Amino acid sequence: MTERLILLPGWGLDSTLLQPLAEALGDQLRVEWCELPALTSAAVDDWLDELDARLPQDCWLAGWSLGGMLATALAARRGARCRGLIGLAANACFVAREDWPSAMPVETFAAFEAGCAQDAGATLKRFAMLCAQGASDARGLARRLQAALTEAAGAQLLAGLRVLASLDNRAALAAFTGPQLHLLAEQDALVPAAAGAALLALLPAGEVDVLEGCGHAFVLEQPQALAALLLEFIREASDGES
Repeated sequence: MTERLILLPGWGLDSTLLQPLAEALGDQLRVEWCELPALTSAAVDDWLDELDARLPQDCWLAGWSLGGMLATALAARRGARCRGLIGLAANACFVAREDWPSAMPVETFAAFEAGCAQDAGATLKRFAMLCAQGASDARGLARRLQAALTEAAGAQLLAGLRVLASLDNRAALAAFTGPQLHLLAEQDALVPAAAGAALLALLPAGEVDVLEGCGHAFVLEQPQALAALLLEFIREASDGES
């Protein structure tokens, strides 16, 4: 298998935390993990423009949380120039809307954004703990996540949060006709697993699965299990083209 896969991290975290997943994928794929844009603009198109210019064409796009939402929007923009899309704990809308209730409550997100503006460091540490919630060893996982916290400036972190809040990928998910796999976590404290059914209803073709016994940071907690699912899906998609 010679497919090329690009991995994007979530908000507030360095892309190196994706290394265990990349290593678990072994030499069956050409895997690269890339940083999110370091922008102070909260315009989604500015983030997509940078990623589109920086990331290779004709590859699979995969991302965790915010990275998965950006990968989704970029896949829809690229269309046939994207081999396939994989979302890891990535919702269609991160913040709840009247017609998309399975997401973070508006008040919770507003408090989180205000906390980031006041004390970005403390907010990042809290975020790491939320990511680890639901894991079998939540404390140990939180320490690993805290070691991978980004060194981005506060203005960049706030811009990322605003992009996260404004992204609405419902049309993008429905428009992208390539293979799609979206994996959610049963105990996720940030992206409700209940969004799975609504996500599946949007897809022209693809799969949505919920992994049991893990939380938002399953990319770090269960890299081997994730790698097996990704490899199987990509292999089946590639075989279907031949």
